[in-house]
Order: sequence, then C-alpha cells, then structure tokens
Amino acid sequence: MLKDRAALPALFHPADIAKAIGMSEWWVKEQARRGRIPFTKPGRAYRFTADQFAEIVRMYEVRPAAAAAPQTKVVAVAVLKKPDRDPQLSRPTTRLRARMPRRAVLHQQDAA
Repeated sequence: MLKDRAALPALFHPADIAKAIGMSEWWVKEQARRGRIPFTKPGRAYRFTADQFAEIVRMYEVRPAAAAAPQTKVVAVAVLKKPDRDPQLSRPTTRLRARMPRRAVLHQQDAA
C-alpha cells in the first residue's frame, strides 16, 4: 500500500500556484474554470500536478526578442484639417447655467 502512495503525483492547491506566479488564487481558479490552464479536478476542487504547473509557467513565459540590430521604420502620418465653418451656418453658443436645487426653491417659497 505504501508503494502505491509513493507513485501518486503530488497535487498543488490553487493558492500554491497563485503564490508562485504572483497572481491571486481567484485568478488561477478562473483560468482553470475557463479551460485556459491545465488542471486536475479530483472531486470538486482544482488541483495541479508538477507537470501542469510547469506547463502553466511556460504558457505565461515571455522571452526576449532576438538580439538583432534595431530597425527604424518610417511611419507616414496623415494630418487631417478641420473643414472651415461657414459663419452663416454656425449657431451662437449659449452658456449653460445650473438650476437652483428644489430644496432651495421650496425653502424660498415657504419663507415668502
């Protein structure tokens, strides 16, 4: 019986994975629920084997770009000019004014 137990893989909790990759436990569970990361689900809980954990780390690994000489790119920028407005078509601007609060209006009516 002890030999069988030694053959079973160690299972990690979502909190262990979250701490190792610097994310929240909720994030790890959500990614597993959506099928974005590999997991094992014995019963109702998410668990992760060492191989799955290594795969998760590889999935989110960022490698540096090739150390090639930097290339300069020429980017054309279009400058859009606003159309000239016809002064006859433009309306005069009106300034907005805040109305007096209803409580203040009611208080003035009661005082009068």
